[in-house]
Amino acid sequence: MRKLFSLFLLLFANTTLWAYDFQVGDLYYNITSDTIPYTVEVTSEFDGTGTNKYNSLTIVDIPSSVEYENITYAVTSIGKTAFWASTNLTSLTIPESVTTIEKEAFYLCRALSSIVIPNSVTNIGMAAFYACTTLTSIALPNGITRIEPSTFEACTSLTSVTIPKNVKSIGKQAFAACASMTSLTIPEGVTTIEHGAFYLCLALESVTIPNSVTHISGAAFADCQSLTKVTL
Repeated sequence: MRKLFSLFLLLFANTTLWAYDFQVGDLYYNITSDTIPYTVEVTSEFDGTGTNKYNSLTIVDIPSSVEYENITYAVTSIGKTAFWASTNLTSLTIPESVTTIEKEAFYLCRALSSIVIPNSVTNIGMAAFYACTTLTSIALPNGITRIEPSTFEACTSLTSVTIPKNVKSIGKQAFAACASMTSLTIPEGVTTIEHGAFYLCLALESVTIPNSVTHISGAAFADCQSLTKVTL
């Protein structure tokens, strides 16, 4: 029993000590490549109560590179759950060095109203902006080829979104419960709209679906109570 307890303490200590590799300014980083080219991701750090330490930040300007122990690292990713439930975050700028926004990176950032995503970003993970309830508009980068499931689900203030022409599929519940969205144009090139993609978009009045779409899954527009015009 004593050995098991000691092992638990050791595992807990390792988890606590190695939650991130280093800190520069207000942000925490994990090293993703320790050989040339040196790269890092922005990562999360939680206090003893389970609160994200970014919770006190209101404006974040992510740098394109950071220096640690005389090595300069390029910031290429915003890690999984990095800004999870940072409820005071209102504005964030992402540099051109970033190519990936991981799963749930801005999950429940309810005050986030402004974010600039550069065209260098080619992948945005599932539920990355789930329930960012203050976000009113967003322009997705041109390199995105798929909008992952629940990416903008429950973004209740989102009125407009620019879907780039390279997108081929819109994932399950990608825009579900975006209750303020009134109109939507899906660009030529999209082939698949998955289950519940626009479920509960209560204000959605019109939708234009291009000839490239060959599959619309069940409940894609379920409970869109204001929908009066669909152009197929």
